[in-house]
Amino acid sequence: MSVLPMLERRLVKLNKLTSLLPKPIEALPRTDHLCAHLKVCAKSCYLRTGESIHAHLIIRNQSSRAEDAWQITSLINLYMKCGKTVRAHKLFDSMAERNVVSWCSLMKGYQDSGFDFEVLKLFKSMVFDGESQPNEFVATIVFKSCSSSGRIEEGKQCHACFLKHGLMSHEYVRNTLLYLYSSCSGTREAIKILDDLPCCDLLAFNSALSGYLEHGALEEGLDVLRRMAEEDLVWDDFTCMSSLKLCSILRDLELARQIHSRMVRLGFDSPVDLSGALINMYGKCGNPLYAQRVYNGTKTQNIILNTSIMDAYFQNKSFEEALNLFAKMETKEVPPNEFTFAVLLNSTAELSLLRQGDLLHGLVVKSGFRNHVMVGNALVNMYAKSGSIEDAWKAFSGMAFRDIVTWNTMICGFSHHGLGKEALKAFEEMMFVGEFPNRITFIGVLQACSHMGFVEQGHYFFNHLMKQFGVEPDLQHYTCVVGLLSKAGLFEDAEYFMRTAPIGWDVVAWRALLNACYVRRNYSLGKKVAEYAIEMHPNDSGIYILLSNIHAKSKEWDGVARVRSLMKERRVKKEPGVSWIGIRNKTHVFLSEDNQHAEIVLIYAKVKEVLSKIRPLGYAFDVAGAYHDVDEEQRENNLSYHSEKLAVAYGLMKTPEKSPFYVTKNVRICDDCHSAIKLISRLTNRLIVVRDSNRFHHFQDGHCSCCDYW
Repeated sequence: MSVLPMLERRLVKLNKLTSLLPKPIEALPRTDHLCAHLKVCAKSCYLRTGESIHAHLIIRNQSSRAEDAWQITSLINLYMKCGKTVRAHKLFDSMAERNVVSWCSLMKGYQDSGFDFEVLKLFKSMVFDGESQPNEFVATIVFKSCSSSGRIEEGKQCHACFLKHGLMSHEYVRNTLLYLYSSCSGTREAIKILDDLPCCDLLAFNSALSGYLEHGALEEGLDVLRRMAEEDLVWDDFTCMSSLKLCSILRDLELARQIHSRMVRLGFDSPVDLSGALINMYGKCGNPLYAQRVYNGTKTQNIILNTSIMDAYFQNKSFEEALNLFAKMETKEVPPNEFTFAVLLNSTAELSLLRQGDLLHGLVVKSGFRNHVMVGNALVNMYAKSGSIEDAWKAFSGMAFRDIVTWNTMICGFSHHGLGKEALKAFEEMMFVGEFPNRITFIGVLQACSHMGFVEQGHYFFNHLMKQFGVEPDLQHYTCVVGLLSKAGLFEDAEYFMRTAPIGWDVVAWRALLNACYVRRNYSLGKKVAEYAIEMHPNDSGIYILLSNIHAKSKEWDGVARVRSLMKERRVKKEPGVSWIGIRNKTHVFLSEDNQHAEIVLIYAKVKEVLSKIRPLGYAFDVAGAYHDVDEEQRENNLSYHSEKLAVAYGLMKTPEKSPFYVTKNVRICDDCHSAIKLISRLTNRLIVVRDSNRFHHFQDGHCSCCDYW
């Protein structure tokens, strides 16, 4: 046998055995390169790669020595960025020596994770430990944690500590301190710091202004804005946005114009976000025409600007204009979003345009926004305010997610429709699912108790449950209690409550009491209340009208004449009654004794026909409240053609038999029309829903949901 093949075979076997042995570990990169790798892993959240590097460091015994502080600090940063806070803290605790960068990395990680209290605990340990002195980065992190957690007292203590360490000369430390004092205290401490600074830059002013805005300290924010103007600093986008936000909250049109002028002088080209803020500001300040000018001047229009201009008109009760703007916009190029639909649906709600609301509902479903809570809330509100409480409940029941606004809208919707039991049941369901009530919830609940006459239950909600949930009663809650007591006929209790309540009453509360006196025929008390209310609120026409009606019901025609004379003397004008109804995507508006409608002759004939048919059912003209200085025939003629009767007659003419229809009136429905529509609903076997300035009236089978109290 040849020796050479035998040697070759042995060499192959040796190579195989060698391949099975562990390979020698290659040298790791230099420390600075390693830290750079870990930094990239932390930035991109590459946890597995970072863990591999950590494992190699452990094998090479480079993760526990004092000289390994930089690698360990990089690992702490990696684990914090990847959400492994416990692992990072354990690594920090295992360090033989810690430097200020190690402390800073762990603090920053906790701050980014929202654990502000842990940051303060770490800073306290750092100070007592004494091995590392805080630097400007530590100071910035600590101040930010104090401001985001609202710990102003701890912030003051840290302020004193950093003063001792001479860190307050750093610009970004001063700015975070300014933000802390302005956002957490709302006092003038931030302004004092600005006064003590030898020179203030734009960032310092921006920090103080944004902090005051966040805290709601508007006067202090306005003072900072004045100082910025005096310093004649060149503003940036952040300054402009904060200033526009301040004007929007203050609703100060003159200040808004000054800020806009300054922006133009400084050469701002009105990018989309600033243009949107300008439109929103002018809308909040009550001038949608200025908002329209800004909108027209924008080079590019997107959904943010489109929604902002529609919202500006909505804020100023120009609901039709908001809807018309949407019709003019190119929705194919710029499709609406959830905010657009919310504005449109709420505009439709205010106009009670049920048909248009149905069309928008279809567009919402088609566009895929049905499950957005904001849009769902607007749908519930639209149906409730347009008279279809059943559709409102369907929209509410079909919502996948609900918030407190959803529940409040449904509860208040039931209350306005006189469905007190349903409102209280919805409140119980809300409590059952764990949603906490707020001030709006209790307004709806108290109104429901008022409609149902649940005086004791209303007192329980007001005196006990509101305190239990920490809701401080305001004027609206007190007014609801006045309505609750007076509607139940407890006038002495209502008087005592108004005398002893720790609040200043507005005209709405006096009107509620006066209306109760009128409905309950307590005319003597009504006259006293009206005289006092007129003295306190001499320009409110509603009080004069109710007092005149009380005199008319008492057949005190001299009193009626005195009220009219007083209104004429003080130039108080009665708001004319207007009613409208939507038929086939068109809204038809009627005034009393209207003669402008194209089909007015047929409408008058229909009114005459219907009134003649309901007379055998017990209808008689309520001429007691009508003008006494004309003959009875003229009084009956005046009552026949009130705006709500014309709208109801037109609804009967233009809608299918036995189908419901909806009418809206801008003021309180009169007694005569209320009696007539009850009987019309019985005669025609229809549901007729009328929304007046007080509430919804569901007329059906000769009855009204208000139980003749409105």
